[in-house]
Amino acid sequence: MKRLVSVGMIVFLLFSLCGCGSGKATMAETGNSPVKGKKVAYILNMSSSEIFQLCANQCKETAEKLGMTCDVFFSDGDDTAFQNYISTCAAGGYDGLYLSHGGQDYSYTFLVDLLKDYPDLKIVTFDTQFRDDAGETQKIEGVTQFFQDDAGFATGLLAYVCDELYPQKEQVNILKVWVGPNYIAAFDRRETGYQEYEKSGKIHTLEVIGPTDYSNATSSMHDVMSATLMKYEEEDVDAIWVAYDAYAQGCYQALKESAKKIPLVSVDICNMDIQYMSEKDSQWKACACTDFKANGEQGMRILAMELNGDYDDIKAPGTDEVTDYIEMPASLITQDMLKEGITIENIYEVAPEQYGAVENYVTNDWLRDCIGY
Repeated sequence: MKRLVSVGMIVFLLFSLCGCGSGKATMAETGNSPVKGKKVAYILNMSSSEIFQLCANQCKETAEKLGMTCDVFFSDGDDTAFQNYISTCAAGGYDGLYLSHGGQDYSYTFLVDLLKDYPDLKIVTFDTQFRDDAGETQKIEGVTQFFQDDAGFATGLLAYVCDELYPQKEQVNILKVWVGPNYIAAFDRRETGYQEYEKSGKIHTLEVIGPTDYSNATSSMHDVMSATLMKYEEEDVDAIWVAYDAYAQGCYQALKESAKKIPLVSVDICNMDIQYMSEKDSQWKACACTDFKANGEQGMRILAMELNGDYDDIKAPGTDEVTDYIEMPASLITQDMLKEGITIENIYEVAPEQYGAVENYVTNDWLRDCIGY
């Protein structure tokens, strides 16, 4: 349910707009940065979490390397607050905005109207679909949409379950943890990959469950999963597929308490996930993910290119194709990759090569001068 923006939230935002916010200029080497002095913001329509804080920190660090300042705002999933942050930043003279997890029922119309009022404002969106009032997919000129390979998350996990865990089974029985259509763009995109396996007959979905309380999703999923597991014998469920790791944490706790040996796989990864996967006899077998530090840097790089008018340098990872729609490749982190001392900070040591790879970043000559790659 939407709630009104609090007085404290407005005071905090005005405080930030006056130059006292989270983004502070540093003495970073800015080289020949043509965007030096620009003011940008990362605005996330979610609550702060470990991976989103990694993203926010990298946004600020990358902006500073380019001579920009970057403020950070979390709306805690409140669509009204999210839109108010955007409007206030636009009115406050920000040059560019990196917007994350906007609702697909309003983002297109809201941003089109915003850019009519602020035509010089540059915008990059993350995990945000553009759909008009008729539900048709749209584009906004000058705005780059940035996503993770969400369909690849789903197919990568299901390929692991079918090919690695149950190579002899013609059809694998899945307990699916999701939420339903039109929740957020990322989940809908993950559903596309899931449907590939369901339609091919490689998997059979026993049941679809999700949290009943989104404000405390991990605890809610613990309760929902505990009740669900009581309905099934261990041999009835081959694997539990989870669309989001905050849900998976609750599912894992319930699964552990049940003592049922059912493999669990999920999307995204953080230190808590690594801890749970590393426990003795853990049934949490794999996470499909991207590097959220890389997602922060990529967003700032794209925004900097837009600010300098370098749209011809915005190219899909691994190609020379100019695009306004970018996906970061998915990586699969399996339980057997983990070793003692691995955290989200040094997971590069064991992750697949594409995880956080420099080759995934958009770049050009002046970005290389400022950042080094």
